[in-house]
Amino acid sequence: MQAQTTGDFARSRRSSLIAAIFLMATSAIGPGFITQTATFTATMGAAFAFGILASILIDFVVQLNVWRIVTLTRMRASDIANAAIPGSGYLLAVLVIFGGLVFNVGNIAGSGLGLNALMGLDTKWGGALSALVAIGIFMSHRAGIAVDRIMVVLGLMMIGLTLFVTFASNPPLGEALRQTVWPDEINFATITTIVGGTVGGYITYAGAHRLLDRGTVGVENIDEVSKAALSGIMVTGVMRYILFLAILGVVASGVVIDTSGQGANPAGQAFQAAAGELGLRAFGLILWAAGITSVIGAAYTSMSFITVFNKSITERGRNLATVVFIAISLGVYLMLGTPPAGLLLFAGGFNGLILPIGLTIFIYVGWRRADLMEGYHYPRWLLALGALTCVLTWYMAAKSIGPIFAFIA
Repeated sequence: MQAQTTGDFARSRRSSLIAAIFLMATSAIGPGFITQTATFTATMGAAFAFGILASILIDFVVQLNVWRIVTLTRMRASDIANAAIPGSGYLLAVLVIFGGLVFNVGNIAGSGLGLNALMGLDTKWGGALSALVAIGIFMSHRAGIAVDRIMVVLGLMMIGLTLFVTFASNPPLGEALRQTVWPDEINFATITTIVGGTVGGYITYAGAHRLLDRGTVGVENIDEVSKAALSGIMVTGVMRYILFLAILGVVASGVVIDTSGQGANPAGQAFQAAAGELGLRAFGLILWAAGITSVIGAAYTSMSFITVFNKSITERGRNLATVVFIAISLGVYLMLGTPPAGLLLFAGGFNGLILPIGLTIFIYVGWRRADLMEGYHYPRWLLALGALTCVLTWYMAAKSIGPIFAFIA
């Protein structure tokens, strides 16, 4: 009986770790990232590879610090912030929830773009249908299990389809690898936007809060949590790079991708150029999967912050709040006249501006508040990397505010 109990615990922990990995990865590989990658690859070519590398390195430092501290303290990010710097948790919660709303409007827009490419459905109707599917998932009594399984299945499907288009586009690998480490140009607004689209705002806390909800916490789980964080970064990193290569192959072949106008869908154009009608349909499925998983991830994580305002909110209450959050996101999307691609670019940039605020608080906790982490001796090398990343993200945010808000001008 003991062996069976131990085995059940191990399976449960493994399941929660895999779910956290894919919640983080699918949140990071959303419509925003796909549209951003297509747009910036079309305008910068192989030089954008450096932006991909920078986002992966920043991702590594941010996620490893955040996952560790959340699971060691057994608290949500906003509660950690309040314990470290009184009042800062409320500010962080407001910023993440607002940033999540901006992102979710973009995610619904991306879902609409995906169904438009997949079956020709109007983007507004496609976005509304996708939002209703997400609401249906959270209305389920088994919402937690449903979210975990959907994230894993759709995440694997996205990777497989993108690999297919990458091989079809035949990208210049040598040039891409060179410019990954030695780019012809560096654009801070581009890097801030792509970082925000992959690890900014709510995405920073998505996997960590999922682990917290599943009870994978404490010093006894720290090694598994760190491995899961690294695995999540590897999944997102691989997906980012193969998506970039798929679009680079199209750009390098001389195809001109339109990144302007009301109906601009740069990633869809690239996939269609690489693999014809099949490529366009594959793109539609990828973008819809990215959209629906990101709608779920953004809503789930954003609403995980509301408990800082009311500790008595139950899991069922959070699910209902999540449904309301998705409904509000849908309403904003239907009212706005901003092109979907513009929304997706702005969403990533805005959340890139939020990133350094939360990261600074977490690095302070790791540096000065061992009492919140069961007396755990926090690795100095990780703190040093975190501090450097803080400085870098603050600098990039300061340099990028104007260009980011220009996306919706």
